[in-house]
Amino acid sequence: MIDDGLVRAHRARALSPDHPVLRGSAQNPDVFFQARERCNPYYTAFPAIVQKAMDRFAKVAGRQYRLFDYAGAPDAERVVVLMGSGAEAAHETVEYLVARGEKVGLLKIRLFRPFDVSAFIDALPKTVKSIAVLDRTKEPGAAGEPMYQDILTAIGERLNQGDLPFAFPKVLGGRYGLSSKEFTPSMVKAVLDNLSAPTPKNHFTVGIQDDVTHLSLDCDSSFTTEGDDVIRCHFYGLGSDGTVGANKNTIKIIGEDTPNYAQGYFVYDSKKAGSITVSHLRFGPRPIRSTYLVSSANFVACHAFVFLEKFDMLKAAMPGSVFLLNSPFGPEEVWDKLPRSVQQQIIDKGIKFYVIDGYKVAKDSGMGGRVNTIMQTCFFAISGVLPKDEAIAAIKNAIKKTYGGKGEEIVKKNFEAVDATLANLIEVMVPQKATSAFDKPPVVSALAPDYVRTTLAKIIANEGDDLPVSAMPI
Repeated sequence: MIDDGLVRAHRARALSPDHPVLRGSAQNPDVFFQARERCNPYYTAFPAIVQKAMDRFAKVAGRQYRLFDYAGAPDAERVVVLMGSGAEAAHETVEYLVARGEKVGLLKIRLFRPFDVSAFIDALPKTVKSIAVLDRTKEPGAAGEPMYQDILTAIGERLNQGDLPFAFPKVLGGRYGLSSKEFTPSMVKAVLDNLSAPTPKNHFTVGIQDDVTHLSLDCDSSFTTEGDDVIRCHFYGLGSDGTVGANKNTIKIIGEDTPNYAQGYFVYDSKKAGSITVSHLRFGPRPIRSTYLVSSANFVACHAFVFLEKFDMLKAAMPGSVFLLNSPFGPEEVWDKLPRSVQQQIIDKGIKFYVIDGYKVAKDSGMGGRVNTIMQTCFFAISGVLPKDEAIAAIKNAIKKTYGGKGEEIVKKNFEAVDATLANLIEVMVPQKATSAFDKPPVVSALAPDYVRTTLAKIIANEGDDLPVSAMPI
């Protein structure tokens, strides 16, 4: 799609002392206004040019995009409008609700500026009665956020022109996802439910608890659109221990060697090396639109034993899920080394519990403290995503690709670690009751100031998402 001649011409226009040019010259008030308006034809023509490029891309890649893409019921009465990655979570939710008889839809904005009013109006179903416009920004003091304002203006202008093809709908604006805040199907459903409420909230927020101005929508955290045939995993590792790299290889292996689709999100602590990393992986038989973190996992792996006393590892573990622990304690003694609350979670949720001393296997294989390959092998052995022999072969092939450039010795050590892993992976028989004599210590001292105990402690415990607006200092 890219014309090499145009690329060369663009490069030739680069600033150079060999052929100086004057750019960005100052303009006085007598002509600035005219010069500003002189570019209007280019903005007018731009949407059609973008659509033409989208059509060319469709012929090359097979994926058709439009300036505004609609998904949902053809006779939808409630429509959500948004752009960016959040649109995929909304798409997933709308498909789920439409399959259950709800008249809802989603309009994805592919080109925000210049805003093509005609293309926008044409993309909406003619049955629309209410619209929720979601902006991923906050405009303090404004009458509304940018996209909300644009859409109100677009519909109002077409009404004034007398050619609006449907009755003027109720239009509400809302905010979501600031600073990459989670945006999940339960939040999309809350937005759609708000549209059908007798007195819906306008200028609402979703995804937080606003107990100050009370603009937030209530969400049903139990609502999910993910099927039971989707494998959802949490992997807790130490920064720079190789966990993230191993999980990226796992995604490649499953995506390339099985019929499953694969997805991975990686959450890093701001301190990076030596602090916690959480890998969120999904595998399933259908394309994955879940542009949000895993909130209910059927496989949880803890690669550092010390995390058990610091974080709630099993909060998101589903009933009957698997818990894999890298432990210096063997299967006979590890149970009494777990905090009492962790034991109770394992019992209450009927979790299958596996342990391996990954550090010992790594040391014996000459890999120092890097347990990534070992824990990756454990995952394939337990999950059954691939037959064991195929999984081992795929892991070793990934090792060659990843570490081949570092020398044969590094590859050999990783191979030895893979071969030694299965013999050291052991399922722990879970007792019927918790017996531990200790529990997780408090995140901060009980003598700490109130703000530290009620607010900072939540953030330290990775529970900052649960804090209400009132907890934030002014």
